[in-house]
Amino acid sequence: MVPAHPLDVKPLGNAFTADENIKTAAGSFALLPDELITQVMEWLNPSELLQLGCTCKALYAFSRQEDLWKMLYLGSAPSEIKWQGSWLSTYLGLSTGQLSRVSCKNLFSDALHQPFLCAHTSLEPYTHNIPSANAIARLSNLNAEDFLNKWADEPFILTDPVRQWPVYQQWSSDLLLKQYGEIAFRAEAVDWPLKVYVDYMRNNSDESPLYLFDRSFVEKMDLRVGKHDGDHYWSPDCFGEDLFDVFESQRPDRRWLIVGPERSGSTFHKDPNATSAWNAILSGSKYWIMFPSNPSNPPPPGVYVSEDQSEVTSPLSIAEWLIGFHGEARKTHGCREGICNEGEVLHVPSGWWHLVVNLSPSIAITQNFVPKAHFANALAFLKYKPDQVSGFKNDVKDPYGLFVAKLQEKHPELLQKGLADSESLRGGKKRKWEELTGPNGDDGVGGRPFSFGFGDGDDEDVP
Repeated sequence: MVPAHPLDVKPLGNAFTADENIKTAAGSFALLPDELITQVMEWLNPSELLQLGCTCKALYAFSRQEDLWKMLYLGSAPSEIKWQGSWLSTYLGLSTGQLSRVSCKNLFSDALHQPFLCAHTSLEPYTHNIPSANAIARLSNLNAEDFLNKWADEPFILTDPVRQWPVYQQWSSDLLLKQYGEIAFRAEAVDWPLKVYVDYMRNNSDESPLYLFDRSFVEKMDLRVGKHDGDHYWSPDCFGEDLFDVFESQRPDRRWLIVGPERSGSTFHKDPNATSAWNAILSGSKYWIMFPSNPSNPPPPGVYVSEDQSEVTSPLSIAEWLIGFHGEARKTHGCREGICNEGEVLHVPSGWWHLVVNLSPSIAITQNFVPKAHFANALAFLKYKPDQVSGFKNDVKDPYGLFVAKLQEKHPELLQKGLADSESLRGGKKRKWEELTGPNGDDGVGGRPFSFGFGDGDDEDVP
């Protein structure tokens, strides 16, 4: 059950049977569509926004939109950060109890009500009762040979490997707070001390909550990655050698710490540079919905690709997509769904569209890699889409040339086969290459830097 809007705003359709609509008291603003009023307010500074909100109840409601104050706060770069429960109260330095709350009864606006609806709609109807035909396979473990020969092109969940990690056995939100609370981690567009982010995570009502997604966590937390005494975690054995390891210190970004509250996550995207990925849940649970990408399959419902593949558009929030398109998606050919629980790891094959949302507060580690099964895909991507390559440091001017040189030194036979296979992928811009990049050779991000699909588009920390 969705609660009543805190300012008593109702959806627009209610205006047709109402005796009064207080928007008519908004002067010239009453003539504007609600979406345009919001856009106008985005140009105002905080003082102007507060003053406009004092003129009438309708504009008071518009001036209290959390996204407006979120943009103002994130743009202000304050030296001291204390989360107060909402973006407005945090910007003003007041507790939520100190803020005024005026009833805006008889204001009818989808622009104001829809974000509230999305932020409070239950996820359960969309993330449970998964049809058996859609269910992502669940396995206890795999060996490297079976992965290479049978599973490299399929999503799956492994239930055993992560449970052996020391970080799985030791980490919790409280322990991380105690050991790393003062360390700043990247949460989309901001760098916040972990203690501030945990305060935010535990007390927010955002439609698209900020997602902590930090690529430097190993160094910040002084972790050791490997399968030796004293190491903290390691890649599951079944995934075998990561061929991007030949880049050594010049390799692109590959691993991230992910922390987020319920409802946080990422909208539909593909992973960068034609890589595959694994995502291991240390606490909490995540819902995944995934689709293969090939010429016979259109993009997922609600994801729109322009004719020339230069732009990809989808709803701004995960909840908005679930409400509008999930039912159709479940009936779409190739759909795969699953819930990855605490202590489990999910495999994302190269080129697959995927959306993920936290069903509860979650801590996870994810890593991108290039298995031998998709070596030619990565090689072709680096060669034919240099403008879409991401995650490398600025001193790497020619990732493809460097990759070939390193492979010639360490895997010459594999390189020769990969070069031949990558040429066949590219040849005539045909089928398999289109699975990775789209019919015109684009990868579905239209010349923009790679995005993990966060709701507000602030992916500055990721490749």
